[in-house]
Amino acid sequence: MSTLAEQELQATGAAPSEADRKVWALLSAPAVILVGALGLFVYLSNATIDDSMKATLNGQVIATQIREHLVLSAVSTVIVLCIAVPLGIALSRKGAKVATPIVLALANIGQGAPAIGIIALLAVWLGIGFWVAILAMSVYSILPALRNTLVGLEQVDPALVDAGRGIGMSAPAVLFKVELPLAVPVILAGIRTTLVLNVGMAALAAFIGAGGLGNMVVTGVKLFQIPVLVTGSILIAMLALAVDWVAAIAERFLHPKGV
Repeated sequence: MSTLAEQELQATGAAPSEADRKVWALLSAPAVILVGALGLFVYLSNATIDDSMKATLNGQVIATQIREHLVLSAVSTVIVLCIAVPLGIALSRKGAKVATPIVLALANIGQGAPAIGIIALLAVWLGIGFWVAILAMSVYSILPALRNTLVGLEQVDPALVDAGRGIGMSAPAVLFKVELPLAVPVILAGIRTTLVLNVGMAALAAFIGAGGLGNMVVTGVKLFQIPVLVTGSILIAMLALAVDWVAAIAERFLHPKGV
């Protein structure tokens, strides 16, 4: 009976559709962020905060660090995309496929090594500052964008490529009018992963003087200021959720129609 009831519900449209699930997924992130913000407000309202903590937890200071965090994440993501997407397209061509395992192995070094280790090694080699942090973040997050570009292009049906060439389209025209539009969903997923990785990695940029919300975490650990440490950690998590949510919306609207 339960099976028949479920079938009737599905037949009448009462069962949740895929679109409904996607909408719920998009709405869940703001709900979690709101709960986190309320929880942080309640915690700080009941915590013992001295004058030195108030200086760190100042609204203007926090806004500045959020801006620095976003700039670090955005700049490193743009650099990754300017490298990974063209490189992925080049490696997907027949003549360059022999180099694919080597390039992927090199890109995998960033993901295989600890994030703090990459930052420390580059800081020892190049010094500290904004651009060293950008380089470390780019090395760490390049793999998802590169791999997804390759996978997206490789899974395009060869028959569609042959059909394009058969009607007289040039190789660049087939790439930009057939292959890339079909690969866009997979490429966008890689870009979204790269962006979220960079938001998390930016928290470590404070260790080499590049700013961001990681400053609050470092300050909280050094001075044993638990409210500052908790605030910095929660803000980083909330910012990562917010960026992922915005990226999900962008991915939804940038997805080619009919693909």
